[in-house]
Amino acid sequence: MSSAIDQQDIKREKILEAAYQRFLHYGYAKTTMNEIAGDLSFSKALLYYYFPDKSQLYIAVMRKLATDYLDKLASQIHGFDDLKSAFVYQINIQHNFIVDNYNFFDYFRVNEQNLPETIWDIIGEIHNAETDLLTSAIRAEVEKGRIKPVENPEAVIDLLLDALHGVRVRSASYKKNTFPKKEHLEEIRSKRLLLAEIFIKGLN
Repeated sequence: MSSAIDQQDIKREKILEAAYQRFLHYGYAKTTMNEIAGDLSFSKALLYYYFPDKSQLYIAVMRKLATDYLDKLASQIHGFDDLKSAFVYQINIQHNFIVDNYNFFDYFRVNEQNLPETIWDIIGEIHNAETDLLTSAIRAEVEKGRIKPVENPEAVIDLLLDALHGVRVRSASYKKNTFPKKEHLEEIRSKRLLLAEIFIKGLN
C-alpha cells in the first residue's frame, strides 16, 4: 500500500513541476491541461484523476510555491543582526519571489476581482508569516535596548505591511490594476525600502 501511495506522490509532484513550468513560461491563460499532460506523457484522464480542473492544479502549485516561501521566512525568523536587515530581507525576498515567478502570477491579473477563497487563504498565511518575522525582529531590538518599547508590535507591523503593499508607481496604466507591471517592480522595491527606513527611524 505504501509503495502505491509513494508512486502517487511522485506522480503528483511531477505534475506540479510540469504545471509550474508551463504556468511560468506561458501564463495561466495560455496553458492547457492537454499541454501539461503532453509534457508528462500522461493521458489527459490521468491528469484529471489528480486534479479535476486547471484552476485546482494552479492552486496546488501556488500552495507549493507558498510553502517554499514560508520556509525561507521561518528559517530567518531569529537570524538578523538588526531591525533594518530584517526589513530589507522581507522586502527583497518578496520582490524576488514576484520577479522570479512573474508570468505564473498572471492568474492574479486575469482573476483580480474574483480570486478563489483558497488563494486568499494562502495570501493570508504569507502575510501572517511576514508579520511574525518582523514582529520578532522588533522584539529582539527592544530586548537589546536599541529601540524604545513598542506596546503592540503586531499591530505596528500589520500597519507597515499594509503601507508597503500600498506603495505604487506614478503610472496611469498601473492605477487601473492592482497587480504591477514587471517594469515597475524595481521602482516599487526601492520605494518600499525607503518607507521601511523611515519607519525604523520612527522607532528609535
